[in-house]
Parts: sequence; structure tokens; C-alpha cells
Amino acid sequence: MTVDSSRAAPAIAASRDLSAGRPLRELMRRPEAGALIGTLGVFAFFAVFGGDKFLSAAGAASWLNVAAELGIIAVPVGLLMIAGELDLSVGSVVAASSMTLAVVSGHWGGPMILGIGLALAVGLATGLVNGLVVTRTNVPSFVVTLATLSALAGLTLGLSRVITGTTSVGLRPDPASKGALGTLIGGQFEVAIFWWIGVAACVAWMLQESRYGNWIFAVGGDKESARATGIPTEKVKIALYAGSGLGAALVGVIQTIMYNGAQVANGQSFVFNSIIAVVIGGVLLTGGYGSVIGVILGTLTFAIVNQGIYYTGWNSDWAALILGILLLVAVLMNNTFRRLALSSGPRTNRKA
Repeated sequence: MTVDSSRAAPAIAASRDLSAGRPLRELMRRPEAGALIGTLGVFAFFAVFGGDKFLSAAGAASWLNVAAELGIIAVPVGLLMIAGELDLSVGSVVAASSMTLAVVSGHWGGPMILGIGLALAVGLATGLVNGLVVTRTNVPSFVVTLATLSALAGLTLGLSRVITGTTSVGLRPDPASKGALGTLIGGQFEVAIFWWIGVAACVAWMLQESRYGNWIFAVGGDKESARATGIPTEKVKIALYAGSGLGAALVGVIQTIMYNGAQVANGQSFVFNSIIAVVIGGVLLTGGYGSVIGVILGTLTFAIVNQGIYYTGWNSDWAALILGILLLVAVLMNNTFRRLALSSGPRTNRKA
């Protein structure tokens, strides 16, 4: 049987074109696609208008340091949002854990390991309380964690004044703690960058390669259906809240050791900045969709805009405008990429 080469050639060429375009189509179906576009876009923008200072090692350190501290909080908050929940209490957890470490190991002179342990326990306990209240009462997580944000802030302020008589407490960390949590590498890059990478790597593996990761997506997609299939939805949410509190407490510890002290007003900027970074990273507010890579990219985008504006010589007020526009664009792009993903079938083969 003979084949008409004049007809076969266009078919072969079309097949090659489809094969060549397949990686791009696969990328566009991923939740971090929009975040990648945003990160590359803002980096190119500030590389042009910020010049050599933005591209220097000092410039990179300025936004990587911001991204690291924000990212340690944003990654577990991103998991919560994938599961369909919010955590607004992270700002007060940062302050409470900071003051706990400063009071125990600074004001009272206790061992650093004790102060760090108690500071992390404050975050863990706050997360457990949030999770238990949300799952047992069915009150929206926005309301519950907003209440926790306010209550914990008041408790931190009140106890600080009673115990120390002030709202600011100094700390002299030992060399080991300083080196592990609060030092600058090369005099510019915070060691928190490595903690961020470690947290992100562990969470990414869990979300993409473990059964627990499947549970998180299922809970965020349809809680009732997830419960009907035997997934312990309440335990999943409580664990995610505990992780969110622990991440915020770790940042509180890092900041206290880095700056040799704590203040009761620490951490409030993380409340909405973490949510902004997560949404820019491709996570839907309605839950069930997102990725750790996207959250990392969203955090980088936020940090680049937040710090890059200073290298342009423009008024820093423009940073808020740029972030507002990015947030709106990110929400629109997230919905678009989600529709692409759903219309094209499953993205990846995940473990059951």
C-alpha cells in the first residue's frame, strides 16, 4: 500500500507542532503558571528600572530576606487555603512567640533552648485552638482566627506589661542559637532563607507525594465528599492550623534572635501579606487548588515588589498600588488556569 507523501507531510508536521507545544500547554494548566509569569514580569520590571543596585548581591539579599520570613508563614497558610480555610492569627502568633522567647531567655535569663521551645509551643497551641474551634463549631475560619488575632494580641500586651513593665524586651542569644537562627551569611543573607527552603521542600513533598496531600486537596475541593470517602477532615484541618501556628512561631523566634529583642507589635504585617503572597501564588480562596511552588513564586513576587520599589527612586507608596493590581490580576489568572486544568483532565498522576 502506498502513502501519498503530499498528504502525509502536513500531517507529520502538524503532529510535530502539537508535540512541541505540549510542554507549554502542560505548564499553562499548572496552578503556579500565573505566579511564574508574575514573578518573571516584576523581576524584569525592576531589573530595568532599578538598575545595577537591584541586581547586585545587596539588592538580591534585600528581597530574599523578606521572602524568607514571609515564606515560612505563607507555605503553611497556603496549605490551609488549599483546604478551604484561612488563618488571620499569624501576626499575633509572631508577636506572642517573640515576646515569650524574649521574656523567658532575656528578662528571666532562662536557657535559650527553653525559651525557643516555649515560643514554638505558643504557636502550636494557638493553631490547635483555632483548629478545634473551627471544626467543632463550624464558625467560619475568618471569624475564628480574627478573634484569635485580637485576643492573643491583647494577651501578649497585657502579660508583657505585667511581667516586664514594658512592651519591648531585649535578648542576648548564645552563639549556637545566633548561628542557627539569627545570623547573616556573607553579612547580607539571612540564615532564614535556608529554613524557608527546608520548610518548603518538606511541605511540597507531603502535598505532592503523600496520601495526606491528597486529603488536603480533597477537603478543600468538597469537604462532605471527602468525609464520605473516609478522610478524617477535622483532623486534617486541626493539623494544618497547628502547622500554620508553628510556622508563625518559628518566624517570631528567628526575628527575636536576629534583632536581639522583641516588641509586642511585631508581626502584624504578616496577617494579610501572607494571604496576598498565597493568592498571587495561584491558590484559590475557595480551596482545592494550588501548589507549594506557586506559593514560593507568589512570595518572591511580593518581596521583589516590596523591596524593588526602593531601587527605582520612586515613592514607596507605589508598591502598594503595584501589589493591589497584582492581586486582582492573580485572582483573574488563577480562575483562568483552573478552567484550563479542569477542561484538560488531571495534571499529574498523584499517589492515592
